[in-house]
Amino acid sequence: MRPRHLERHRTEHIGWLRAAVLGANDGIVSTASLVLGVAAAHATHGNVLLTGVAGLVAGAMSMAAGEYVSVHSQADTEQADIERERQELATNHDDERKELAALYVSRGLSPALAKKVASQLMAHDGLGAHVRDELGISDALSARPIQAALASAASFAIGAALPLLVTLYSPESGLIPWVSGTSLGFLALLGGVAARAGGAPVMVAAMRVTFWGALAMGLTATVGALFGAAV
Repeated sequence: MRPRHLERHRTEHIGWLRAAVLGANDGIVSTASLVLGVAAAHATHGNVLLTGVAGLVAGAMSMAAGEYVSVHSQADTEQADIERERQELATNHDDERKELAALYVSRGLSPALAKKVASQLMAHDGLGAHVRDELGISDALSARPIQAALASAASFAIGAALPLLVTLYSPESGLIPWVSGTSLGFLALLGGVAARAGGAPVMVAAMRVTFWGALAMGLTATVGALFGAAV
């Protein structure tokens, strides 16, 4: 009986993980920044909350549309490359076999072994071999526009809901420190979780997202304070 391949790799999750982390990060940063900027301009608690809700809806739709268009463009490029390989295999089979063998030689195989491997792979699934080894396209890393769009929209909404909930239950006098402090905590937690899932250093990732989040919120609050003083 043929043994099952049970080993799993983190690259299998890279598509949805990237979209989810980016969406949640943007949700926290943009919504918290909006809330802090409007609050620094001395808006009422209700107006601050309304601004945050509007930012959640607009941001989630923007993330979904942007991610879909971006990833769909990648998918179109991949399909165009695959179709070109299919045509080349139909018209220049021998040249494509030599090209595949040369690729394996460049990766360390002897010319004789590379030729043998290329011939066997071409006989089994020539297009699949070229797509995988020449183009670098695999099932785990292939573009999935709808998956990326849904993951981005959902994760943005979840991320944006966190500072919104803090805004809802914070007293107006302590809204700015509560929202800024908890949002930085959310960002640090998100960075750590994403790094753990991807196998990266947890502390470095947490510090990175926290720094950029603090910078964005600080600048927005400063602009809001200046605008509020001017008007």
